[in-house]
Amino acid sequence: MLDRRHVMLGGAGLLAAATLGAHPARALARPLRGGGMVDVRRFGAKGDGIRIDSHAVNKAIDHVAARGGGTVYFPAGTYACYTIRLKSRVTLHLDNGAVILAAAPVGTTGYDIAEPNSWDMYQDYGHSHWRNSLIWGEGLHDIAIEGHGLIWGKGLGRGDGKDDWLKDPNGPGTGNKAIALKNCRNVTLQDFRMLEGGWFALLATGVDNLVIDNVLCDTNRDGFDIDCCRNVRVSNCTVNSPYDDAICPKSSFALGEARVTENVTIANCLVMGNYQVGSVLDGTFKRMPPEFAPLIHGRIKFGTESNGGFRNIAITNCIFDQSRGLAFQTVDGGVVEDITVSNVTMRGTVNGPLFLRLGKRMRGPAGRPIGTMKRILIQNVTSSDATPLPSVIAGLADRPIEDLTISGLYLHHVGGAAPAMAALVPPENELGYPEATMFGDLPATGLFVRHVRGLELRDVEIAVATPDPRPALRLEDVVGADLHRIRVPAGAGALVTRDVRDLSLTGNRWTADRQLAGPLDARY
Repeated sequence: MLDRRHVMLGGAGLLAAATLGAHPARALARPLRGGGMVDVRRFGAKGDGIRIDSHAVNKAIDHVAARGGGTVYFPAGTYACYTIRLKSRVTLHLDNGAVILAAAPVGTTGYDIAEPNSWDMYQDYGHSHWRNSLIWGEGLHDIAIEGHGLIWGKGLGRGDGKDDWLKDPNGPGTGNKAIALKNCRNVTLQDFRMLEGGWFALLATGVDNLVIDNVLCDTNRDGFDIDCCRNVRVSNCTVNSPYDDAICPKSSFALGEARVTENVTIANCLVMGNYQVGSVLDGTFKRMPPEFAPLIHGRIKFGTESNGGFRNIAITNCIFDQSRGLAFQTVDGGVVEDITVSNVTMRGTVNGPLFLRLGKRMRGPAGRPIGTMKRILIQNVTSSDATPLPSVIAGLADRPIEDLTISGLYLHHVGGAAPAMAALVPPENELGYPEATMFGDLPATGLFVRHVRGLELRDVEIAVATPDPRPALRLEDVVGADLHRIRVPAGAGALVTRDVRDLSLTGNRWTADRQLAGPLDARY
């Protein structure tokens, strides 16, 4: 039997083995020095879902931190909280049945006030502040949140004024993030579940050596925003976020510098955008009503904030279910380079399975040059039952995308576009907000490519459920394009080129092999 003194003062080995039964080897391997493991109830937490327990939780965290680190343990119960402040070398462990519940603020009584940020004009309000959150930490190291419990952001705001019970979505006392971390290192988020995380279920800014593993997030806006971070591993996660993006690396100016998000892997993840919030968590997977279709999100997206950019990125073995497609965007001067995408499946894709955009919105300090996008490899991607908007690859006339290879790509769309769409001339929209819909309807069924230098398309198939009058591919201002074994729907054109130079066509049934110097304005 474990008495009060044993639990409080570090006789935690037996308790770890008993309460962390899902991973006993992992629990016993973790060193529990100094503070050991403490139970939040020993510091006054009630866990009844009514009394505000955040004061007791913060006392437990302070106790453990003051003794050199350890684990704060939440047994089964519902812990209604306002702001919980993390400390270095502290782990929060949520046992199965434990819920950290974000309580609704009462007037201005509630969450910590958003701290000032001299750079907040360069990104949205939510990206610029961390302390107005359910759980936050700044300048910390060696921290973790783990266990099979739940973080429920029921009382958090979405930040967009759509919470009827909030008079001011960003006002004093209002929290709008479940977890917010700034300038931290050595962070592990593992095995727990999240529901209704507010504006961001997770906002990690300037966090290095970040592991997010086996987290199920069923949320009402963004899932994981990974901003200006380095050495990140996101694996085995499920994110349902119908109202915003699921996994969203960014590179804002929130830290006062253009910091690159780099060395990131996203593996074995499932992202969704068309299931009712809470229905993925409880396993019922209830679809949103049909009229919700124009609002579907739920994707993996790099950007829009892109001051520093993205470098050394690998995405593999991921599934997109009823969501928007994969997006890489640099519009604020950042780089996108050395990217590998492999083994991705998409179903019910909305607004383009692939979207690569190099633009010049330039939301950041004046004087920065336009960004770059280069050295990108996309292979073994399949998308079925996608809406009519094709995949979009769009650079700028004075700053094209470079060195892009796409192979093993299957794009199946619903088809059935109006005949007039085949003759459209899309606008450049150089300053626009980056989204696949930014050019309006497009004159291609599968791929619309503009302003690219060095393009290889190999083993690509475009298919439609209903005949479509648009060509399968349209290339504009492309230099150095190799198209090999491209399969296209019967009845419509295969390829339209406009100002294309150095084009190689080989192994395509719809035309003889040929090498064309250009410039080419032609149909095939």
